[in-house]
Amino acid sequence: MNSGTSTHKKLTAMGLLIAIGVVFGDIGTSPLYVMRTILRANPHFDANYILGAVSCIIWTLTLQTTLKYVVVALRADNKGEGGVLALYTLIRKRGYRWLSVVAMLGASTLIADGVITPAITVTSAIEGLHTFSADMPIVPIVIAIISTVFFIQRFGTGSIGTYFGPFMLVWFLLLGVLGAVHLVDFPLIVKAFNLIMP
Repeated sequence: MNSGTSTHKKLTAMGLLIAIGVVFGDIGTSPLYVMRTILRANPHFDANYILGAVSCIIWTLTLQTTLKYVVVALRADNKGEGGVLALYTLIRKRGYRWLSVVAMLGASTLIADGVITPAITVTSAIEGLHTFSADMPIVPIVIAIISTVFFIQRFGTGSIGTYFGPFMLVWFLLLGVLGAVHLVDFPLIVKAFNLIMP
């Protein structure tokens, strides 16, 4: 590679849209089943319980994206490559070969997350159709969606991001608009941004 050649690509609106679909798709849909699980854990919840739960979700997502992605993941790359194995390569160069066990555990959890998360996310979203029809066949719909994504994925992450980016953009806009509209109903919810609530 010539020293004058840059490996960086120009930032475009389409690139940002693809990033939303690939990177933030999983994070943005996580509250679907997290909040549902929290409410099921305590059927007799009160306002303080909801405030604490929402606060946990807000700060988990905030700290995860800022610390894990921005501070650590974006800076610890191996010639542009990221992930657990790329981090292991960097560590191995410094003589810490014994950390191969940690790298294998990290790769295993990544694969497990990649198998479990899509199924939970899609199932949680489709279960919302029970609101309109109690007889809706949830499992066949989930299998059809996940199978479609699986077959599309062979064309690369970019193609997935191109398809899911617009959906995620609409999803985030919908969350923002609905949140802003209902903020008037319960203004106290802004206390969830406080790490230490009375």
